[in-house]
Amino acid sequence: MVEKSDVESCFLELQWIKDPVLKEKVVDVWKKAADRGGWKKLEDVPFTLLFENPGPLVDHTRRIARLAKSVLEVRDEDINSDYVIAGALLHDVGKLLEYEMKDDGSVVKSELGKKMRHPISGAKLAEECGLPDEVVHIIYAHSKEGDSLDRSPGAIIVHHCDFIDFEIKKKKM
Repeated sequence: MVEKSDVESCFLELQWIKDPVLKEKVVDVWKKAADRGGWKKLEDVPFTLLFENPGPLVDHTRRIARLAKSVLEVRDEDINSDYVIAGALLHDVGKLLEYEMKDDGSVVKSELGKKMRHPISGAKLAEECGLPDEVVHIIYAHSKEGDSLDRSPGAIIVHHCDFIDFEIKKKKM
């Protein structure tokens, strides 16, 4: 079972969230996703099932948070950095529900994952845990589900950071 302390030790970027209530809710979402998905260790969740040896989702998530922070540091607009970092840390949390580990250690799409992709399940879980609408929007809009939406500046940042990492990682394979 994943504990809150496990989430905190996996995501040192949580320290960049100034609002302690928001920070705690981000941890709660990860914990709840791990519990519902039956994950014993966050490091066991793969970044993607779309190509071989993608690396852990934890590493991808940390890269997205760091990329998003870098973008925020060079923008002049008044963008809520706490929300962007929270959204970056949670953008793929739904993968803990979309994927499942089999007894042989392989990871496959779960029954829920066959019906609902991770941006939707992650956004629903974040909303259930009381995250602000903007963070829920960032999670929902980070992938193709957001292509027909009017993405907020924070959602644009996380969306592009996610695809930068995905495309580079895919090329290395």
